[in-house]
Amino acid sequence: MNRFHSNHRSQVRDNATGHSPRRASPAWRVRHVLLGVVAAGALVWQVGAYAFGGAEAAVVIAAPKLDEPATGAHVETAVFAGGCFWGVQGVFQHVKGVTKAVSGYAGGTAKTADYETVSSGATGHAESVEVTFDPQQVSYGTLLQIYFSVAHNPTELNRQGPDTGTQYRSAVFPMNDAQRRVADAYIAQLNASHVYSKPIVTHLEKYTGFYPAESYHQDFLAEHPMYPYIVINDLPKVKDLKRLFPAKFRDTPVLVKSATAM
Repeated sequence: MNRFHSNHRSQVRDNATGHSPRRASPAWRVRHVLLGVVAAGALVWQVGAYAFGGAEAAVVIAAPKLDEPATGAHVETAVFAGGCFWGVQGVFQHVKGVTKAVSGYAGGTAKTADYETVSSGATGHAESVEVTFDPQQVSYGTLLQIYFSVAHNPTELNRQGPDTGTQYRSAVFPMNDAQRRVADAYIAQLNASHVYSKPIVTHLEKYTGFYPAESYHQDFLAEHPMYPYIVINDLPKVKDLKRLFPAKFRDTPVLVKSATAM
């Protein structure tokens, strides 16, 4: 997989804005530049696709042997971290039974839950997505299967594709004991199956709160489908979701900014 190079990121920022690079993580610089370009309405890029990394390959995996017991409830929440939240949110927005998928931060405190601070990598936060779903339509186990198969690469430690740092770590934040048991058993099942070439590094972390990200991060994939980062890294994930989970795929995403769920 091609990686971002910090010197190239600096060049991208200089070409796009005419400013010197911030003294922040290279990944933060690039995504900040890209956001600035989108905000300015300029989507003209003369940078090779290699500069933006590449989509993670989806992995065909078995469904979890253990899933949550039926409770009759129609509303449940799950929180997943798997790299840049744009793609993770975009994937879950296309899953039938999901009623909302919100980009945000988990693992740290409310005081540091903003994009620039989280991007320092020193807050304890991970870019995460809070998924609200109807367990009568899609189970927690199925969401985990999509998360491990399509939404991200669970074998990458403190990085995901072109983005590097603890804020891009692979983590599940169980909301209750049942979710923790299912997630823990599934990780053990996948490791035992040797379906991945490397061990899974996904951690189960204590849920201490979820903080929605800034408005401009919400529905980013849906609003900017031609954005280079999205085209290269995230749209392939949505295509893989449709290919590998056709019965769970919805063409029209459920969006945060919509007045009602689609």
